[in-house]
Amino acid sequence: MTGPLRLPNIRLFIFFRVLFNARFYYPIFTVLFLDMGLTLEQFFLLNAVWAVSIVLLEVPSGAFADTFGRRNLVVLAGCCMVVEMLILCFVPIGNNIIIFWALLINRVISGGAEAFASGADEALAFDTLKQEGEEDQWPKVLDLQMRCQSAAFVVAMLLGAGVYDADFMTMVAGLVGFEGEIHKATSLRFPLYLNLITALAVLFIALKMREAKASDGDDGPKSASAAFKLVFQTGRWILKTPTVLIIIAAALTFDSTARTIITLASEYYRLIQIPDVAFGVLGALFGAIGIIAPIYARKLVERKSPLFNWSLVAVILLVSLCGMAFAVPYWGVIPVMGIGLTMMLLGFFVSHYLNQSVEDSNRRATVLSFRSLATNLAYGTVGLLYMGITAALRKAEDKPDESEIGKVNTVFADIIAWTPLYYILTVIALIIVAKFVLRKVTS
Repeated sequence: MTGPLRLPNIRLFIFFRVLFNARFYYPIFTVLFLDMGLTLEQFFLLNAVWAVSIVLLEVPSGAFADTFGRRNLVVLAGCCMVVEMLILCFVPIGNNIIIFWALLINRVISGGAEAFASGADEALAFDTLKQEGEEDQWPKVLDLQMRCQSAAFVVAMLLGAGVYDADFMTMVAGLVGFEGEIHKATSLRFPLYLNLITALAVLFIALKMREAKASDGDDGPKSASAAFKLVFQTGRWILKTPTVLIIIAAALTFDSTARTIITLASEYYRLIQIPDVAFGVLGALFGAIGIIAPIYARKLVERKSPLFNWSLVAVILLVSLCGMAFAVPYWGVIPVMGIGLTMMLLGFFVSHYLNQSVEDSNRRATVLSFRSLATNLAYGTVGLLYMGITAALRKAEDKPDESEIGKVNTVFADIIAWTPLYYILTVIALIIVAKFVLRKVTS
């Protein structure tokens, strides 16, 4: 085996990312929580809690990874994933209060898993290459990782949505000789059971990883105080490094809007009259885009300027949001694919430019954690904003003769319609911040 794949950590990193992110419940994420008994407002609140838990744990976890070892944090992420899936698999359904508090705990643990993995796995893989003098191979690793992840995503979307649909599962069961009907309360757990299996695989892979040496001069004290000192040192370094500061600002601007919309995709599909059974097919289309997108993303970082690439992301996202605002039945799925393309390009660009800008490996995981801190803080803030807007719109547009599903669709359509304006305002703010930072450097 030649190239970066000859290194065990690189292979394990790809497997870890693929299984950690290929969630079988993603195609029905919103409707799963609503079908379990949550309201739309509670869903937004839980998403905000998820983001806050990442915010609180993200930077300390990155510093602890840099101080005590990236592998240890990756293993901890695997443990958290197993626990979060156990809660989803076995929480009793029927009592809204029990469901809410169980899912609240789930979101906190899930946020912890994201925080522990986000900087540590990437830093571990990048420094494995750096240790071999092959850090220039990172775009190739990202390309392969994202394409493998997208291929797995195709399988997860199709299988997850398929096993979630009670009628489809009843038909499949009949084909294999099982007589009887599979009810919704039973089938909604099937994607979760599949994810519990992959969670166990993630933990096994994490345990197989080995620590990479960050740098030859890494002889500092391994203590909690040293880790928190690293947090403050890295924070000051980011504020004094314009390139890194602008990359993080761009990441949080685009990610917060795109990820919020992707999270709500299944509810949007219902709004544009897409049947539930088709959610997995649409998720598979996302995956198909992800197989191709990294190839062009690598060419873009090699041939185009950062300004061109960030502008491309901004334009694709704006056009997609405007398309979604019309909520055209059936055809409204096309702009959603544009949102997915935005997320894939954004992930590639941020990882490439940020790792390229961090020369000191001893703070790499901490810098990557600051990136995730910023993006998840923005995502949580947008989630709370949407929750408040949802409650206000529901109250303003409440019609006694309208069904609950009709009320949700009306409010949701209004939220989607106003999103492009909100996005334009955030991009204007990003441009102002970038100009201010660059002017401060040149003055």
